[in-house]
Amino acid sequence: MYGDQKYHNMKLHQWVKDNARWDLSIVRRPKGLDGWVKLPIRWTVERTFAWLGRCRRLSKDREKSALSSESFVKLAMIQLMLHRPHPNEADAEFAYGKSA
Repeated sequence: MYGDQKYHNMKLHQWVKDNARWDLSIVRRPKGLDGWVKLPIRWTVERTFAWLGRCRRLSKDREKSALSSESFVKLAMIQLMLHRPHPNEADAEFAYGKSA
């Protein structure tokens, strides 16, 4: 499991150790660099959030339960994976921009 510097605290490390079978790895900003820096793993997460945000039901947080939210995220990812082999025109426009 990955987290950014915001989640670097011992309580989280202890919780993961006690309640999950994951290793927690904190992705840190390289020392001495200013401005925007592409961090490993983080761009993958941000890209996936952008894909999920394209789903109307997930564009705003309106779900009343975490179970409901989790279900819609799973459905959105299933839809995304099903469209990968044969994208429609809207998918192609989103990925590559409008053609001239």
